[in-house]
Amino acid sequence: MIKLDRQDTTFILTLDDEENRWNTTFVRAISDALDEVEASTGPAALVTTASHPKFFSNGLDLEWRASSGEHRGGDRDAFGSEFMTLMGRIITLPLPSICAINGHAFGAGFMMALCHDVRFMRRDRGFACANEVEIGMVIPDPELALFKHKLPANVFFETVQLARRWTGPDAADAGIISNAFELTDLLPKAIEKAASLAHLGNNRRVYGTMKERLFGDSAAINTSHGAAHLLKNAHHD
Repeated sequence: MIKLDRQDTTFILTLDDEENRWNTTFVRAISDALDEVEASTGPAALVTTASHPKFFSNGLDLEWRASSGEHRGGDRDAFGSEFMTLMGRIITLPLPSICAINGHAFGAGFMMALCHDVRFMRRDRGFACANEVEIGMVIPDPELALFKHKLPANVFFETVQLARRWTGPDAADAGIISNAFELTDLLPKAIEKAASLAHLGNNRRVYGTMKERLFGDSAAINTSHGAAHLLKNAHHD
């Protein structure tokens, strides 16, 4: 379901469950992998990608949510708070993070990508999209806060209200990602970027504190609450 490898200073987290749809089991597997990343010391960076050539993550596991009884997706009641907490954890990860979006990134998958510091995307195929409006869902406040912090104002509206599907080149032009590459170059470029930033992860206290100042409680660039605070405390609302 999740693979974690290391190349020198770069951790490579690979989503390895085909469409990589989000359920509680998936959330906990990623959380366990991040435990290992955060337990490391010295210069380090994280690259997140997926093994399937078509999907980075196709969003919420709707079949699991609609099912009853035991399911490999795990505890349904725990999902909302644990997922939001995980997103808050990724956005404030105390080392540089790069997302290599190799295919479709819908809904929760798009959220995960946005929580990374730097995003690259496949050039020739795949969409990034917040499709909640299309499927009849109202986007919750923590997700809106994330999008508002990470996207330019006009792009924010097109993304959350009009459910625009962004291709790699369009996403690069809009400032959603840093660059779009051919699939063969995508992961190598992400690893190269991670290696160039890994020295910033040597001082986890400073790097993590800066992210809290950007996105956390009493964020310096926002009002009293930032995206990470809302994500981590969504279950208290």
